Amino acid sequence: MMPQTKRDDAPATVEPKPRMLGGVGAGAVRRLLVTPADVAETLTLMPPAADDPIRRHPLPERLIVAIDGPAGTGKSSTARTLAKRLGVEFLDTGAMYRAAAALVLDAGIDPADPVAVVERVRRAGLRFDWTTDPPTLLADGRSIMHRLRDADVTALVSPLAGLAELRALMVELQKDIGRAHPRLVTEGRDQGSVVFPDADLKIYLFAEARVRAARRAEQLRQAGLEADELALEQEILQRDRSDSSRRVGPLTCPQDAVRFDTSLLTFDQVVDRLEALVRKAAARGAARPAGH
Repeated sequence: MMPQTKRDDAPATVEPKPRMLGGVGAGAVRRLLVTPADVAETLTLMPPAADDPIRRHPLPERLIVAIDGPAGTGKSSTARTLAKRLGVEFLDTGAMYRAAAALVLDAGIDPADPVAVVERVRRAGLRFDWTTDPPTLLADGRSIMHRLRDADVTALVSPLAGLAELRALMVELQKDIGRAHPRLVTEGRDQGSVVFPDADLKIYLFAEARVRAARRAEQLRQAGLEADELALEQEILQRDRSDSSRRVGPLTCPQDAVRFDTSLLTFDQVVDRLEALVRKAAARGAARPAGH
């Protein structure tokens, strides 16, 4: 959970290169240009009011927003809330890897055996029930949500995600979801770089490790658990090193992503600014002739 006491004018870091957003609307490809100035202006704005003319511009029929970043930056909650505000679907790819870890653990499979791991995950038929909010992840036809945050799953998910064979399966499943749900906010560590390299908007959320540790500690305390912030910070740094250095699908910031520092922003401030960015770009694109 992000802190709720910081100032509203806190800065965010912006990718310095212009960003071209490609969307499909009314059967024609549209190109939406997001410049550093556009993003910088967005950082000071609130989302458009209900009666703002910008809301009359429909979002493109194809809109993939890919949110990547390290652990503890609020990707899942940010992506889920942004998707709800935009009226599009939400894909939690981290939940898919956690489900894989739970399946492997519960079946007593050697996590270093990629053939057995992939066979079990494929056989489970991972899919989301999109009628619930947030979507419920199903494995073997049953919800697996109750296992996703367990300590044994958390300990295994990062090394398991480093298996090339499992990542190939997950990328395949996530691409299939993108084809079936073309208006989507997705989050993970390789969404803009590997899964959806042609995403309409790529966002890279990040924050200082000590800030992420403090957020995690607050979550634990709210759950009635003890929290050691220094230990949590070391765990986060180790997770960053593991995710960034793995051979397959490493955590990386896409070159054409908007870099967004959440260290000094509240949760609502982050979502407000991202919503404003998406809606302004979509409105600008609607005003351009098709093919421009």
